[in-house]
Amino acid sequence: MTPVDNRPALPDRLSADPRSPHHVAAVFEHDVGIRFNGRDRHDVEEYCVSEGWIKVPAGKARDRRGQPLLITLKGQVEAYYR
Repeated sequence: MTPVDNRPALPDRLSADPRSPHHVAAVFEHDVGIRFNGRDRHDVEEYCVSEGWIKVPAGKARDRRGQPLLITLKGQVEAYYR
């Protein structure tokens, strides 16, 4: 595991989809955790701390390109390195 000093700062908005302009590959080299309304979530695809929302898959539903359909949940969002 790398020292804490080598970790990039977590952005306000981050997406797991590499096609998104909010995707930062350097962050995903480390284990990132998301706490939503006080509970750890492991299914978050995108988040925004300042606006207070996360996007998670809506079950097994897929769009026509094969990507999961995402729903937006609003609440308190906290991003951290595990």
